[in-house]
Amino acid sequence: MTPMPAHWLLLLPLLVPLLVAGLALTAWRRRRLQQILSLCGAAALLITAGLILAALQTSPLPVVRLGSWPAPVGIPLGADHLTALMLGLSALMTAVTLVYLVGSPSQGPFLVPLMMVTVLGVNGAFLTRDLFNLYVWFEVLLAGSFGLLVVTGGKLGREAAVKSLTLNLMGSLIFLLAVGVTYGLAGTLDMFELQQRLAVLHAERPAAVTGVAMLLLAAFAIKAALFPFHFWLPASYHVPSAGICALFAALLTKVGIYSLLRLLTLPFGAVEGPETVLGVLAGLTMLVGVFGAVTRFEIKAILAWHSISQIGYMAAGFALLAAPSVEVRLAGLVATVFFVLHHGLVKPALFLVAGLVKQLQGSTDLGRLGGLHRSRPLLAVAFLLSALSLVGIPPLSGFWAKLGLVQALFQGGQGWLLAAALGASVVTLLSMVKIWSEAFWKPLPEREESVSPVGAPPVGRWVATLGLVAVVTLLGLIPRPTLDLVEQAAVTLNADRARAGETEPALAASAEERR
Repeated sequence: MTPMPAHWLLLLPLLVPLLVAGLALTAWRRRRLQQILSLCGAAALLITAGLILAALQTSPLPVVRLGSWPAPVGIPLGADHLTALMLGLSALMTAVTLVYLVGSPSQGPFLVPLMMVTVLGVNGAFLTRDLFNLYVWFEVLLAGSFGLLVVTGGKLGREAAVKSLTLNLMGSLIFLLAVGVTYGLAGTLDMFELQQRLAVLHAERPAAVTGVAMLLLAAFAIKAALFPFHFWLPASYHVPSAGICALFAALLTKVGIYSLLRLLTLPFGAVEGPETVLGVLAGLTMLVGVFGAVTRFEIKAILAWHSISQIGYMAAGFALLAAPSVEVRLAGLVATVFFVLHHGLVKPALFLVAGLVKQLQGSTDLGRLGGLHRSRPLLAVAFLLSALSLVGIPPLSGFWAKLGLVQALFQGGQGWLLAAALGASVVTLLSMVKIWSEAFWKPLPEREESVSPVGAPPVGRWVATLGLVAVVTLLGLIPRPTLDLVEQAAVTLNADRARAGETEPALAASAEERR
């Protein structure tokens, strides 16, 4: 069987959601057809991600430049193991969300098109190797997620969309400013060419290049909801329906973390300083998020604040990129990438459980819930497996994610970050115990007239929730295959950064000779 050409492999994650969005929009009066189209699109995305990952096991995929234009005119698209893993996460969570919505009451004719526009922006950000194009894809996913908040959140959704849009647009303005300054300095926005040119410029004008890197760090920190730019997340994540909450939790902030990984290993790999700043922000993000969660008394709000805390864990690995030991740097990258995948599965599972709780008991306010461990034991087991994984109880996926991070921080001498990670885990356990004791264990309080069950959940909701919990559990019980892929991704990222670091001394000597 002839393998699919590389340019089609790299274009399909963009063409499929674009085509499905267009077809679903034309079929806006036929919701069943929309669902069929979207599920076929999700299946195609899963197959494509699998094909890209399989192709990478034999040889690297060549970079594709759109329109066959040479650099720096043609927009480059590329895929390595990290890209393939993130595309797989995007495709899986798109499929889970769509299955969850099958048979649910209609959310309007624009739900599927907006979902596909969001996925298009996410996949474009994962594939592009051009800085301005990355900005464009961020705006595409921002437009799609803004629309989903408005469509599924009602009045609260519109208010949340304005809050989210305001802070994210600030990040976009900073991003655009940094892109303009980068082009003025280097004359290109192609990440591969930037690695070479910025290494030369950093040898001659280190302050200018470091300043641009810090601008981009601020932009991506906003997109990733790192402290102190996190306020948009708890204002918006818990507002839409549970399926959309799950999609947001799986993908939106992960694009910010992914962009930071690319920023610090490819175009700005020779720049020192952002790692230290990110380490400080990571520790503060862990603590702010977890203490915000423990003070909330509504399930989805607790989960939204915990998303902030978990972003801090993902960013903690960046603090190790400046370590002199290759082993420590690799351990930090492995911990970051594995944590991204783990959180991209377990937090959506918890949001889907929250959606079933609301359907069954009419609320996600802990004061109005109770008795679910007796009335819905399967749901109780699903919550326990997901919550214990989030906390990091062995042998679930959260244990391997946190163990890798703790070992890396210990080896790298990051004592305060290690203490913050362990302390945040304890408070996370308290939050999950609070949800269990209030929603599942205590007797159901006398029901208020204003709160009543919505009805029996559609089969699709159970299938999506239990299926995702099963994936989370398998990731913990059989972590080795995923860890192997993550290690391959980390090796590639470290090699990208090492090339910039090795090139700069020679370029600096050359610049000194010219002077």
